[in-house]
Amino acid sequence: MKDCVDVAAIARRLKKIEGQIRGIQKMIEDDKNCEDILIQIGAAKSALHKTGQVILEGHLRHCLLDGINEGDEERVLKRFTVALEQFSRMV
Repeated sequence: MKDCVDVAAIARRLKKIEGQIRGIQKMIEDDKNCEDILIQIGAAKSALHKTGQVILEGHLRHCLLDGINEGDEERVLKRFTVALEQFSRMV
């Protein structure tokens, strides 16, 4: 993982998302407007999806490219398929 992405940047993204989730919990506890809560849930979901995109891009650029350069196309194709399948489940 550390070779594929900027781990510190991912950690910062996740901390921000964690704060968003806590904010949503507080909104619910404080009986805030449903539409406002849904907006915040959408924002958190979008931020999590973007984090997944960053990780997937790093995986493609580093892990899979290394496999291609090593001539292990079959393993690369399998890893790509698995990664893409996992990412598509996030939508």
